[in-house]
Amino acid sequence: MNTRALLALTLAAALALGALGCTQESQNRISRSIQNWTGTNGVLDIYAGNRLVMRFIKIDKLTTAESTGGGNESRAYRFGYGYLDRDLDYEVDPGEKKIYFEISDFSTNYIFYESPK
Repeated sequence: MNTRALLALTLAAALALGALGCTQESQNRISRSIQNWTGTNGVLDIYAGNRLVMRFIKIDKLTTAESTGGGNESRAYRFGYGYLDRDLDYEVDPGEKKIYFEISDFSTNYIFYESPK
C-alpha cells in the first residue's frame, strides 16, 4: 500500500471514529449542515385544527433559533425562507414571493416534509 492510500485510509478511519464519538445532537447538526449544503425542496404545511390554512414551498431549511445569551439553548420557534403557496398547488405562481417566516414550537400545528413534486 502506498503512502497516499495509507493516509486516505487513516483519515477515513479517524473521521468514522470521530462520528461515533459524537453525541446524537452533534451527528444531527453534521447531517443538517450536509443537507443544507446539498439543498432540499421542503414544504411546510400549517394547520388550524384539522384544516390546512397555509403552505410554504421550496424551503431549503427550517432552522431552530438559538438564544443570544451566550449559551447553546434553543428558542421555542423555528424560522426559514420559502414561497407562500396561496393556492396550495405546490407550484410557485406569479405573485407568490419568497418570504421569511417563523413558527412556534408550542402553538403551531405544522408538518415539514420534502416536496412530492
